Amino acid sequence: MGCMFSQLAAKFAFFPPSPPTYQVKKTDNGKLTVLSSSSSSSSSMPLPLPDDKSFDVLLIDTKRGNKIVAFYLKNPYARLTLLYSHGNAADLGQLYDLFVQLKINLRVNIMGYDYSGYGASTGKPSESNTYADIEAVYQCLQTEYGVSQEDLILYGQSVGSGPTLHLAAKLPRLRGVVLHSAILSGLRVLCHVKFTFCFDIYKNINKIRKVKCPVLVIHGTEDDVVNWLHGSGLWNLAREPYEPLWIKGGGHCNLELYPDYIRHLCKFIQEMESITTKSQLKKIRQNLQLKPRSKTATSNKCCRFKLWRPRCPKCSMPRCIKCLCQCQPKCSGCLRPRCVKCCWLPRCPKCSLPSCCCSIKCLRWGCCVGTPTGTRRKQDGC
Repeated sequence: MGCMFSQLAAKFAFFPPSPPTYQVKKTDNGKLTVLSSSSSSSSSMPLPLPDDKSFDVLLIDTKRGNKIVAFYLKNPYARLTLLYSHGNAADLGQLYDLFVQLKINLRVNIMGYDYSGYGASTGKPSESNTYADIEAVYQCLQTEYGVSQEDLILYGQSVGSGPTLHLAAKLPRLRGVVLHSAILSGLRVLCHVKFTFCFDIYKNINKIRKVKCPVLVIHGTEDDVVNWLHGSGLWNLAREPYEPLWIKGGGHCNLELYPDYIRHLCKFIQEMESITTKSQLKKIRQNLQLKPRSKTATSNKCCRFKLWRPRCPKCSMPRCIKCLCQCQPKCSGCLRPRCVKCCWLPRCPKCSLPSCCCSIKCLRWGCCVGTPTGTRRKQDGC
């Protein structure tokens, strides 16, 4: 029953542009290129230069059997990559110009994609298909461009917040998330409900709590499609909320026209770039709930002195300053380890004890070796 309601909701949730604003063709050398649709010249995309090496057109297979189109725009000075999930009634042809501006102003790499059934992508749009789409694009970023989750920021606009939070909840080391005019859930856009029903789609209200990275929320106060309360609710539920941007007078599809939009995004990107390795490792340990190392664990360290020494062949303990492990040869007289103080001296010829502090038993030898008195005593036969 829930699946049937979800399919019914999908029919009212997705409105791909018809006809698409672009076409994908393969050149003679096998490389994919993009062309504007002649039937939609009023909203056609600006064509990239044929020799533009910073722009790639990709055709990605998903686990649900669809082929989706993706645009990758490379910035040679970028340190981070932005994975952009667009809104409902748009495709890549309409967003190309925005991608170019974001790539330059934010100094990031951009990966944008069309959902199944959008643009030149195959299949039909649905909630489960969008989840498979973004997972396939993320895998492509890893394998084709070497992008790790530590260097990735997910960007979701409107309906795109659904697949964005779906993927963000699965990546514990993600650098950041941007929610642009995002929704709490599909049903909550139509009516105010306090409970989440099984047939609801894009249940972001539940997934936002699983995101373990900074979350920036951008929303217009005059949004008549997705009420501002959706953005406010997501920001309040985030585990690590970043300073939000509430654009006064902003609607649902015009926030990019406000100067605060690009200014606040730049600030967010710069702060995400400045996250040090130390703080990242600390967050990873906290997220994975690693237990601190036990101080009583067995190691090659001995006593309170953290000195790494070879092990004693008898007691199998490391030598250190505090305990010499009694591993040195014993003095036959004092039964102490031989040391600089005594055991280097010559032995008494009569009692075979070292002539030192331990030679108290032999008063005739009396630790006088090396002195004139000792020489005379030796000569006298005492």
